[in-house]
Amino acid sequence: MSEDNKAASTLWGGRFSEATDAFVQRFTASVSFDQRMYRQDIAGSVAHARMLESAGILTADECADILQGLAGIKADIESGNFDWSVELEDVHMNIESALTKRIGLTGKKLHTGRSRNDQVATDIRLYVRDEIDVIASELTRLQSALLALAEREADTIMPGFTHLQTAQPITLGHHLLAWYEMLDRDYSRLQDCRKRMNISPLGSAALAGTSFPIDRHFTAEQLGFDAPSRNSLDSVSDRDFAIELAACGSLIMTHLSRFSEELVLWTSAQFDFIDLPDRFCTGSSIMPQKKNPDVPELVRGKTGRVHGHLIALLTLMKSQPLAYNKDNQEDKEPLFDLTDTLRDCLKAYADMIPALQAKKENMYLAAKKGYATATDLADYLVKKGLAFRDAHEIVGKSVAYGIQQKKDLSELSLDELKQFSDVIADDVFVVLSLEGSVQARDHIGGTAPKQVRIAVRNCRELLLKRG
Repeated sequence: MSEDNKAASTLWGGRFSEATDAFVQRFTASVSFDQRMYRQDIAGSVAHARMLESAGILTADECADILQGLAGIKADIESGNFDWSVELEDVHMNIESALTKRIGLTGKKLHTGRSRNDQVATDIRLYVRDEIDVIASELTRLQSALLALAEREADTIMPGFTHLQTAQPITLGHHLLAWYEMLDRDYSRLQDCRKRMNISPLGSAALAGTSFPIDRHFTAEQLGFDAPSRNSLDSVSDRDFAIELAACGSLIMTHLSRFSEELVLWTSAQFDFIDLPDRFCTGSSIMPQKKNPDVPELVRGKTGRVHGHLIALLTLMKSQPLAYNKDNQEDKEPLFDLTDTLRDCLKAYADMIPALQAKKENMYLAAKKGYATATDLADYLVKKGLAFRDAHEIVGKSVAYGIQQKKDLSELSLDELKQFSDVIADDVFVVLSLEGSVQARDHIGGTAPKQVRIAVRNCRELLLKRG
């Protein structure tokens, strides 16, 4: 084949007098990674073909041939019988070329009234929408697992921390519901992102629309979009939705990383609060006693990977003039890896959390250290009529005495306590107990086991409404 023929053999080669350099061809091709969007690409082509028929641009027979050809190509891809060609650059041209080979000249008519610019913009939006739905489903599954565990551990007392120092007694159920709340915000952000991105760019063509009498409302409805986009320049160049998903994903991973940090600490010999199932851990090649929390550690590590993808996408878009530029080919690999990582990390957590076992006695003993009920004693004194700052000073002195005597506040005698304030009476020991402390916070958002169970019930009702 002559160089001229080689150039003309591509779907865009009519203007070129020589073939693309072999290295440049490989360097600029995206089919190795964008082929995963074949379902979205075929769905977009089906909608476009039906619209062309509706507009009288394709005959009914031509449309039927195209739809049948696309169905056959999809079946070939899914059965592994499709040959992807680097020479054809991307998923779009591979499928279009295969369609023409399969049904002849009619296949060349499919691209009427559209460009690869609006085609890829449509495919990516469809892909992101599909991925958001999967990620949201995994989020919901993890939230359901957290609710079940929180309900089971509603009475399990543990230390609550600030600055990683013992602060006040809480329950494990209450702690798990804090994780739930983070994920609930993540779910809400995903839905906001989905709503904003669910706009159809198809019909914007290269950048200026098309002179053909197309019906963009038709294709938007066919593809499940809420409406067609309003500006053709913005339509083909916008990647805000990908950046927004990356931002949502970065927050999800930040939350999972925080969970992971706590699980790693809690499984250590120094804390020994929980036991993770063996199937989510590994051992050491040299130390036979080791049981390593690899899943939480790996999730914690993958967080930086997702954060990096957000920065990559922001940097990709920061200097691009309107409209489409080849730079945008670089949006797919970070986006694909980001969604894969999110799905896998959420799945790992949703599978692992139901099997987590709390070591209740260890948690209880840990909560007894660090004078966790000191604030309860201060509140007790205020209720007896003291000003809070005075109560704070009295309790501080009580704690200093307890440290000197190597006793918890609850282990001090009434006489020992009364040396700091004569308003202290026998009823103080209910206040100083771990059980009394968590029960006392019996309000919305509080640590009381009753409130934990109410919160679990309310959250379950909200999850059910998601459908």
